[in-house]
Amino acid sequence: MEIQSVLGNSQMLDGGAMFGNVPKALWQRWIQPDVSNRIPLACRCFLIKSHGKLILLETGIGAFFSPKLKERFGVVESEHVLLANLKTLGVQPGDIDAIILSHLHFDHAGGLLTSFDDGELALAFTNSLIITSDKAWERAQNPHPRDRASFIPELTTLLKNSPQFKTTSERRMEELPGLRFHYSDGHTPGLMLTEIDGPEGPLLFAADLIPGTPWVHLPITMGYDRYPERIIEEKESILKDLHARNGGLLFTHDHQTAMAQVGINEKGKFFATTPLVDVSVKYG
Repeated sequence: MEIQSVLGNSQMLDGGAMFGNVPKALWQRWIQPDVSNRIPLACRCFLIKSHGKLILLETGIGAFFSPKLKERFGVVESEHVLLANLKTLGVQPGDIDAIILSHLHFDHAGGLLTSFDDGELALAFTNSLIITSDKAWERAQNPHPRDRASFIPELTTLLKNSPQFKTTSERRMEELPGLRFHYSDGHTPGLMLTEIDGPEGPLLFAADLIPGTPWVHLPITMGYDRYPERIIEEKESILKDLHARNGGLLFTHDHQTAMAQVGINEKGKFFATTPLVDVSVKYG
């Protein structure tokens, strides 16, 4: 088993939206905003080599937006950063056996697409099995007015017509040895969290359930979450389980930290400990 963190395109988003009902006087201690009140966010992916297969967790936001929408949603780079960073690792899109998407919001699935400058949008990964949850797929096809703008209609059409696309509600899949899934509904229906068997404890790709280290603290939720109270309950259950098993978290949106262990302080509050900027692990 090998695990490697790989950065995709980065974003600058409104800090208030990312921290929900947390006042700016508090959240700016954790992440300093710019003059437009935006904070830096990574779109970090993880490349896993398991039993001879290359598996990619997420694809980030990519570079599919038109210039106007790129500016609106704070995408920093114009090129497809994920593809460039995979190339530096000696990996081409055709080498990826499977891609796991926690859900289909554009900042997690947009990297599946070719760049805006390439012309008509198409899938950039044509040989990969693409997997998401049954409920996440249903939501993408029938979004609520509150989150309709978070989905990419062109991507939904491409996936619907792709023989490489598959959905699941199972805990394990035979195509993905060494991995299992947890499911969450607080952020969006059917958020699929991937757990990796680690050498000293499990590693959980927390996606938007826990997008970065500040959100490990239970009361911290995003304005984008559909059910903040439910997401707090889901976080508590997941974090208790991970802590009991000496587990760690893999973060997609934290601009500084790719991985951390789960700690509990003397007051019983969860926090991120032993942070790593990058992940490059080989074991087994």
